[in-house]
Amino acid sequence: MHNKADRLKKAKVPAAAAKVDPSLGHRVPPGQTVTEKFPILHEGDVPVYDMNEWRLTVCGEVEAERAFTFDEIMQLPATKVVRDIHCVTRWSKLDTEWEGVLFKDLLPLLGVKPEAKYVMFHADPDYETNVPLEDLLKDDVMLAYRFAGEPLSDKHGWPLRTLVPHRYFWKSAKWIRRIEFMREDRPGFWERNGFHNEADPFAEERFSGQALPIPEDEWTKKEFD
Repeated sequence: MHNKADRLKKAKVPAAAAKVDPSLGHRVPPGQTVTEKFPILHEGDVPVYDMNEWRLTVCGEVEAERAFTFDEIMQLPATKVVRDIHCVTRWSKLDTEWEGVLFKDLLPLLGVKPEAKYVMFHADPDYETNVPLEDLLKDDVMLAYRFAGEPLSDKHGWPLRTLVPHRYFWKSAKWIRRIEFMREDRPGFWERNGFHNEADPFAEERFSGQALPIPEDEWTKKEFD
């Protein structure tokens, strides 16, 4: 599992990546293939929760640690966004609809200290990914609980996941359980295992070293919704 970046670097770019409609060039990053499907990609088992026990904890550089129940999350102002999403394994899915709580709407409730500049999202099972706090203040970055008008499926992150659509999709963590505010950046799970810290799809920031191809079968042979 931990050598995934090295393994992905060694394969050829899928031929379909060269066949993207030119009219979509401003929406589809280099080396991506557009799909109507929604590939299911994760490491480890899909978590199963008792929602009476489920909590989202906020910690780190905050005035006081606190925890939200799912009901409390659902009572916060909801927003819908439609965005394109891009996976490092070279699929892009356009016009996806999400509903949840914008991170910038949640932030005033958290008592975040001025020193906080970065966020680590901790998720099940034993996953984490880092994002600059400034990045999370965009108008389409959210804690999402609905996709395409329906509650998230278990395999796509129920009950709560992040949506950070301007970064490769490993930054949009499924099954989040804890939000840690940090003074300094530190790498998350995939960032420690060969993937780029920034993950800008249009700059092809896939890996921490030289940008190299990813095999088509990394997503075409996976499970889909």
